[in-house]
Amino acid sequence: MANFHPVDRVEVHILVDNVTDSLSTVPSHVENEWSYLWRNGMKRLSGRCICCAAHGLSCLITAFRGEITHTILFDTGPEEETFERNVSRLGVDLGTIEGIVLSHGHWDHAGGMLRALDLIRERNGGREVPFYAHPGMYAARAMKQPDGSMRLMEEIPSVTALTAHGAKVINTTEPQTLSEGMFYVSGEIPRVTSYEHGFPGQYRQTDDGEWEPDVLLMDERWLAVNVKDKGLVVFTACSHAGVVNVLKHAQDCFAGVPLHAVVGGFHLSGGNEKVIPETVEGMKAFGLKTIAAAHCTGWRAVLALTQAFGEPVIAPSAVGKRYTFS
Repeated sequence: MANFHPVDRVEVHILVDNVTDSLSTVPSHVENEWSYLWRNGMKRLSGRCICCAAHGLSCLITAFRGEITHTILFDTGPEEETFERNVSRLGVDLGTIEGIVLSHGHWDHAGGMLRALDLIRERNGGREVPFYAHPGMYAARAMKQPDGSMRLMEEIPSVTALTAHGAKVINTTEPQTLSEGMFYVSGEIPRVTSYEHGFPGQYRQTDDGEWEPDVLLMDERWLAVNVKDKGLVVFTACSHAGVVNVLKHAQDCFAGVPLHAVVGGFHLSGGNEKVIPETVEGMKAFGLKTIAAAHCTGWRAVLALTQAFGEPVIAPSAVGKRYTFS
């Protein structure tokens, strides 16, 4: 899109993730949670100071261009207590958030949403918060079991609930640029690889109450920032579309702009472990300088990625970590 412009740098703070890890060494552009806490005034290391890991993902993303700064919240993790605890312990100023992007309609990315909205508005003077979503995100979802029964998932907050908590809901299937062209939110992701099959076994409830297959999760989108002289930093919260499909789509949307980094969950755990080899091989085509595997990627995929790409390309995410791309 013509109004998507490069930034000088982008800082990413992981507010919620499945793992905590402040002991492993990291590349120079990454800072562990404990290092960040010491640098920001922690007096004594204690369980009362550090973050809590939980199954989900939330990223605070701040982009800088000259004197201009804009901040977006990308997902909120699985529930409000984890989100609020981690934000408090990290000393994050939620009042700087100018919009929320929900990656897709799953509870582990939207469970903290209503509390996040309340906390943001407590600190921004009560202003509305733009909330960017796909209209297909709000359906009830479930996993079909071998006996035909449905194992239900918690539904994400409705438009009514989001609005009541101060969100200005923007539902669209089309791509958008945000914050003076610093951020890009994709439209629906084309499925072009032969091996990335979505989320087998998932169903969604139709308006008439029937269950229909929902393997492809077409409401999923990715977010990107274009860092000057580096290229695109792509945020993909779960990659139900397949992380190679995500990266191919980003590459096609901005032909001639290199892909610099990918941050997020690649959903290569559970039933998708069988496509780890093809996925790792497919990712080699993009020349990524940082792969920050998070959330639902799974340890087997992280191991395979590390064997294929090595350090410092592989810099796995963990709660409280900060990445700086400049």
